[in-house]
Amino acid sequence: MKFHKVKQINGTLTVPGDKSISHRAVMFGALAEGTTEVHNFLNGADCLSTIQCFRQLGISIEEDPEKQVIRIHGKGLHGLTPSSTILDVGNSGTTLRLISGILSGQTFESNLTGDSSIQKRPMNRVITPLSLMNADIKTVLGNGCAPLCIHGSYQNETKSTLKGIHYHSPIASAQVKSSILLAGLYAEGETSVTEPNVSRNHTELMLKEFGANLTVNDKTVTIQPEPKLIAQNVHVPGDISSAAYFLAATCILPNSELVINNVGVNPTRDGIIDVLLAMGADLTKEDLKNQEGEAVCNLRVRSSKLHGTVIEGSIIPRLIDEIPVIAVVACFAEGDTIIKDAAELKVKESNRIDVMVQQLKHMGANVIATEDGMIIHGGQNLTGTVIDSKEDHRIAMSFAIASLMAEGETTIQGAECVNISYPEFYQDLHRLTCNN
Repeated sequence: MKFHKVKQINGTLTVPGDKSISHRAVMFGALAEGTTEVHNFLNGADCLSTIQCFRQLGISIEEDPEKQVIRIHGKGLHGLTPSSTILDVGNSGTTLRLISGILSGQTFESNLTGDSSIQKRPMNRVITPLSLMNADIKTVLGNGCAPLCIHGSYQNETKSTLKGIHYHSPIASAQVKSSILLAGLYAEGETSVTEPNVSRNHTELMLKEFGANLTVNDKTVTIQPEPKLIAQNVHVPGDISSAAYFLAATCILPNSELVINNVGVNPTRDGIIDVLLAMGADLTKEDLKNQEGEAVCNLRVRSSKLHGTVIEGSIIPRLIDEIPVIAVVACFAEGDTIIKDAAELKVKESNRIDVMVQQLKHMGANVIATEDGMIIHGGQNLTGTVIDSKEDHRIAMSFAIASLMAEGETTIQGAECVNISYPEFYQDLHRLTCNN
């Protein structure tokens, strides 16, 4: 797909529903009693993989894509049934890691796989704590990656071999935390997870809404086993990770102004806002409200003169998915931007540190990879070139934004991978810049 420089971006936008919340709504709805209705569900490939997996596990799910509504007919905590075929999570690490916790507590065996990217992503980070809980979970190839085989721990609906633990996670990861907590629903005794920094907390907020007995104390989350989960109506806010690309574009393109409606600004996810403000962005929250435990608002952003900053420490888990587009923004800021403590980027859909550095250099950026991040020397003019997205949706969208300020033509290979999280991305980008 080809892109060219534009003059500005203006208008209003509603981004698709939050991917993390959409995944969890399907999972928790399946484990609840009654019918859960999910509004503004993200109809992207990753979330559709979650739907397919739970259908294979015996859950009836109705889709109404035009209204962006789905209905999950839950069967309760012990209502899942074995799949007759391998569960394929596609490209979705969230599906693979969270469902591993759920399947550890079933009465049957499950086999899981995914695409070539998923089969390279580390699974020991959830296998280790789940095994400490007595889960029987193994990598088929013995390499710490999918495919997986999970033997459920329940001998029947009243006796489980899973044991509650207090796990001190070496990394701040919502997927790891959530997998353990979901296994904890089926364990004997309470289960706790302590993180080095607080990761996104959608699991905690939504499980409480569904009726789980869950408490949070600073960096530790504790869940009690065997709750009765009750179906809910879930209204999914717009995904701040999707909004990030348009926030970035508006900041760097002159004479631009954009309002993005109904964006989730959960404090464990809004690090992109703090970083842009620290860089001098003209960005405000409007009509802030609480929606089923999630903070939601409209975001108004205007073009502004940006400067470099240092991004490190506890803010990293709050913006880990947005670092690629932050790196793009940093190219157009004055001075240096330093990103540290982001080694987790190496084990995403691609090695996002290496890919961003290599591809930005191809466009003429002055950027250096470090062991756990990168250093971007701002103020460089970028030139269009051929970009290899590595089939990584966040890489593709980040370079689509870079192309808006680059001289000449930019070609993004594998651009269709944005269907994973934002199928309408290119249409929205064109609509907001087509007057250029």
